[in-house]
Amino acid sequence: MVKLKNQEEIEIMRRAGQVVGRTLDMVGNTIAEGMTTGELDKLIEDFIRSQGAVPGFKDYHGFPASACISIDEEVVHGIPGDRVIKEGDIVSVDVGSIVEGFYGDSARTFAIGQISEKKARLMEVTRKCLEVAIDKAHKGNKLGQISAEVQRVAEDAGYGVVRALVGHGIGRNMHEDPQVPNFGSPEAGPALESGMVIAIEPMINMGTFEVYTKPDGWTYVTADGLPSAHFEHTVAITDNGPDILSMP
Repeated sequence: MVKLKNQEEIEIMRRAGQVVGRTLDMVGNTIAEGMTTGELDKLIEDFIRSQGAVPGFKDYHGFPASACISIDEEVVHGIPGDRVIKEGDIVSVDVGSIVEGFYGDSARTFAIGQISEKKARLMEVTRKCLEVAIDKAHKGNKLGQISAEVQRVAEDAGYGVVRALVGHGIGRNMHEDPQVPNFGSPEAGPALESGMVIAIEPMINMGTFEVYTKPDGWTYVTADGLPSAHFEHTVAITDNGPDILSMP
């Protein structure tokens, strides 16, 4: 069941989202070759707490860290640890926060130093997928219009759209109804209503859409070993159009 939020709740979610946005800005200014993903996660946790928020991912269903950090062929849910970030990597960082019982959620993919033209194009197209999806997040549109736009832009570029994972509603819980796929018919799903808050998160692979889970039980990787990119915003549906809550 979709839980609509009132304006007061949306403003609390904006505060949570702003924490996440500022955290990702910090990551963009800090991430560098030679760091381990575990070191980056510690910086992220400390920063979120410095903002008066609680890390939203830590201990969520047993997840052991404050950020999901996924490199190259890792799609999402990478567990931070000893892996060293290298020149030429693309690194997806997904973070959540909790403010007054409400979640914020956002992700960006970062280029480390000089990356290949192929990786740069993948990042550019994935970012574009998020932009066109948000443009469809208007009251009265079908949820499927968001999904179909992501699929159109990604597949027109020759990329695979992950199907095993989807975006989601968000509020007092990290994952609420409705699911927000990145593929499908524009006629699918419910009509968007004012007060709905959704996390839109294209996960786009350079090659096949197929993924599998590593033995750690969390990390999704591409089946063909090619890179993946991930961008995400928390967006409220309002009478006046989409309202991005996870801006810094």
